[in-house]
Amino acid sequence: MSFSELGLSPKVLAAVEASGYTTPTPIQAAAIPHVLARRDVLGIAQTGTGKTASFTLPMLTRLETGRARARMPRTLILEPTRELAAQVEESFAKYGQNHKFSMALLIGGVSFGDQDAKLSRGVDVLIATPGRLLDHSERGKLLLTGIEILVIDEADRMLDMGFIPDIERICKLIPGSRQTLFFSATMPPEIQRLTQQFLRDPERIEVAKPSTTAKTVTQLLVATGDESSDKRDALRRVIRDSENFKNAIVFCNRKRDVAVVLNSLKKHDFKVAALHGDMDQRARMAALDSFKTGEVDLLVASDVAARGLDIPAVSHVINYDVPIHAEDYVHRIGRTGRAGLTGVAISLVAPSDRKHLGAIEKLTGDSIEWRNGGAASDVGDEEPTGRRAGRGRSRRGGGGDAVEAKPAEEKLAEAAPAPREGSRRGSRRRGGDAPAAEAAAPAPAPRPEPQRSAPAQVDAPRRGRRDADDGDNGKVVGLGDHVPAFLLRPVRIKA
Repeated sequence: MSFSELGLSPKVLAAVEASGYTTPTPIQAAAIPHVLARRDVLGIAQTGTGKTASFTLPMLTRLETGRARARMPRTLILEPTRELAAQVEESFAKYGQNHKFSMALLIGGVSFGDQDAKLSRGVDVLIATPGRLLDHSERGKLLLTGIEILVIDEADRMLDMGFIPDIERICKLIPGSRQTLFFSATMPPEIQRLTQQFLRDPERIEVAKPSTTAKTVTQLLVATGDESSDKRDALRRVIRDSENFKNAIVFCNRKRDVAVVLNSLKKHDFKVAALHGDMDQRARMAALDSFKTGEVDLLVASDVAARGLDIPAVSHVINYDVPIHAEDYVHRIGRTGRAGLTGVAISLVAPSDRKHLGAIEKLTGDSIEWRNGGAASDVGDEEPTGRRAGRGRSRRGGGGDAVEAKPAEEKLAEAAPAPREGSRRGSRRRGGDAPAAEAAAPAPAPRPEPQRSAPAQVDAPRRGRRDADDGDNGKVVGLGDHVPAFLLRPVRIKA
């Protein structure tokens, strides 16, 4: 099947041909006719399958008739991150080169004034992140009553980022007669509820089994220690020893680790840039552009770069940290091996990552190969003796047996003060010997009635008498032996 058989307009077909594409992907071939027929579409497709063009191309065909009014866009596309929104804008600009339509991008980190100016002139295509869209709407600068087509892209990512309540608010501001296109890689219950609420008899299109990895990506594991220095050494070896290495995205679980890895690679003369959610928009776009143009070979990123970003010809993806959520692994390695090219995904596996690695292999249904004849035993079964030792936490070993870090608990128990004689709290600390200890403990002496002081003045604190009655042998209780001066002031009572 070719694009000419899908019902697209001549202007759109000319732009697709100029871009070098001749055959649609499965999601494009299945979705485009239904979009042109004005049907609601529920598309379940993994990243890298070409779903952006599956709604971009038919929307351009639909936009050839009609005109937008001021502050009332005709179509709305919601994206979870700024980078994805900017990428969709680039797709519209590429495929809409033969059209004279207006477009606006509403994302954070950009001046409200520039965005307001575009909205006031009227836009045919509005691409936005939920937060910034609601900001404009609440300020009265945007009306959503003219929306003809609503696209919710990467819906499961919206769920992860907590945008679902915002999506519900936005959908209530849009006319019910709209056409809704809904794309997601997975279908958790919250997403299923949204589809039932806002889609009308949708055409369900599922072109790939969820959580499957691309066959064009070679996956490898490298054993390393838990210490940060061990992982940084292993990362440099992987970069230097990899065959056909052109460039790589290095993924970290935490934003603070992105900075550590960035400085380490710079120190060893690698050309590297960073990308994470705390960077301002200008710096994020500059980092992406430097990586796309080849100015830098390495992009150290958090999971903000894991979904939807279409960066051509990435030869390697390196997981500096094994992702905590198994599905993030599928999205990370999807940054390489795109558009029919081959790629390599390498994960650095420390002893503490064994559980996460097992979850990834269970999700994908494949056993990942160890590089250079390594094996799972290379990462060890014991908790490392460095920074992780003595935390008193349990973890799972390779065979699924819990390994308890008891030395720290024993030290804590030894350091704890001895329980008071006859105390119920102390008997609980003694575990199984508590009943016998309680029976052997002498009954506490009855507490004498406190004697009332003269109403005119209180000269001494009651604390000392209480400690003496309890027979604590001078142990520090509460504030200890030091009593603040204001508590020792005489209290004078008026007659």
